[in-house]
Amino acid sequence: MSYEIEERDVEYRRDAESTSWMARVYRPKGGGVFPAILDVHGGVWSGGDRAQDAYPNRALAASGMVVAALDFRLAPAHRYPASIEDVNYGVRWLKANAGELGARAERVGIFGSSSGGHMAVLSAMRPRDPRYTALAGPADVDASVAYAIACWPVLDPHARYLYAREVGRAELVARTEGYFGDIEVMQEASPTLILRRGEACELPPTLIVAGAADANVPMAIVHDFVEAYRARGGEAELAVFEGAVHGFGNRPGPEADRTIAAMREFVARWR
Repeated sequence: MSYEIEERDVEYRRDAESTSWMARVYRPKGGGVFPAILDVHGGVWSGGDRAQDAYPNRALAASGMVVAALDFRLAPAHRYPASIEDVNYGVRWLKANAGELGARAERVGIFGSSSGGHMAVLSAMRPRDPRYTALAGPADVDASVAYAIACWPVLDPHARYLYAREVGRAELVARTEGYFGDIEVMQEASPTLILRRGEACELPPTLIVAGAADANVPMAIVHDFVEAYRARGGEAELAVFEGAVHGFGNRPGPEADRTIAAMREFVARWR
């Protein structure tokens, strides 16, 4: 079934400097209670905005989902963990307002692409970390999620940093340093290394979408995460698209349509 959708920008947070932080909400028209998902855009932790994932977000909403795409604080002005605080708050905001949006608070998921995939998975694994819950918000909800989806994600920022240095990707190196500051922080905030270190964390069902020809995130990083997630008892589903490059699902085309179909099918099992 395909729905007509409506889009609107809403303020999800106002900070101490009275800056308004916005979310773009995509919602199926008509009655019904729909699953909801929070979208975290990519941009090497330092670029992009809530409109970046418009193509998949519109398609997901048309299939019967409420999608809320966040703006959040960006590096280098705001280093880790500022953006994770915003994402954590965004999940809580979406849960608290689910009824008004025609969604189910108990089945909220999270979706991120590229560096947004890193933030989405990190937030899903550490929903109650006091560093990430620092922004005061609704007292009766937490940032735990029913499932997570990460597309072409930077699941180990330290390993990707080493790769970028090795292949001469100076911009990736500089922007990674601009967000994390140093190697120790990259390692501390690495979902893969959190799993390898045996740290306590939550393991919601997770779908990883990756392109086999991604020159930004080598497949070895993806496989390492999936192996570590499964070893800890988590359910990690991997969808690999042969010949696909970084960000392939954000542009109209058959690969994007297959990505969206995989996301819809995954959500349907956990909605």
